[in-house]
Parts: sequence; structure tokens; C-alpha cells
Amino acid sequence: MPAVATMLNPALITLIASVSTEEYRRVAEKSMPLSLIFLITPLVLHKDTRIVLPSTTATHLAKWVSEHPVIWAGFPERAKQCVPFIWEGLRFGTRHGVLAVAPGGLVSVPAPHKGKPPVAGDIASIVRASGLLGRWLTKIDNSETAYALFGVTP
Repeated sequence: MPAVATMLNPALITLIASVSTEEYRRVAEKSMPLSLIFLITPLVLHKDTRIVLPSTTATHLAKWVSEHPVIWAGFPERAKQCVPFIWEGLRFGTRHGVLAVAPGGLVSVPAPHKGKPPVAGDIASIVRASGLLGRWLTKIDNSETAYALFGVTP
């Protein structure tokens, strides 16, 4: 249980949301729809999913999902279990000035003294995957399409 508590702590969820929204905004030049964080978080926290994510956004998300049915088969239950932790992480992030709600969704608040992201280990892997998914989801027309690919509803 300690490993689960570590992976679902509000600060880590805030980090995932911050990195993914920052990358989404950088590419799309708009805020990330709030609902996407409920897809991103269970994807990046699941190690078996993280290790099979592509290294770039060149692969179409629908193609990737179809090539990894074992990964997304358990996704709906993982996503459902993460919901209360994600809400807590979003509250934590907004309360501490790391995240903000903006027109159209969620944004990362620039920090003048942001530290360097970790370069190795699970946290570094989560950070890289969060950024990748933030960029990758800019290629999907709407959140509902992304949700449908994973067999869940917003």
C-alpha cells in the first residue's frame, strides 16, 4: 500500500497535471481541457503503459491504442480508481499556485524558480510521459474522442 500512496499523492498528481498542461499549451497555444487530466494521470502512473508509450507524437493515438489492447483493457477501472486522487491533486495544485483554471481548461502557472525535472527513475519516467501525452492529445479533435479510444466516458 505505501507504493500506491506514493504514486497517488497530491503533489505527484499536481506535477503530472503541470507538465502535461504546460506541454499541451505550448503546442496547441490554448489551455488543456480539464477532462484530459483524468486520462493522462492513470496512463502515466501505470508503469506497463509508460514503458510502451512511443517516444514521439508521430504515432497516431488510435493506432497506438489498437496495437496495445492488453494495456488499455484495464484502463477503465484504473481511471475510475484514480478520480478522487486526481481531484485532490488538482485542488492541491490550485491551492499552491501551480495550476489554474482558465478559459477552456487547465493551465500550468509559470514558476520563476522551477527546479530541474528528475533525469532518472520512475518520477522522471512519469514526467516524460506526462509531457508526451500533453503534446500527443493536442492532435485529437476533442476530449470525447480521446475518452472513446480508451473505452471510458468523461
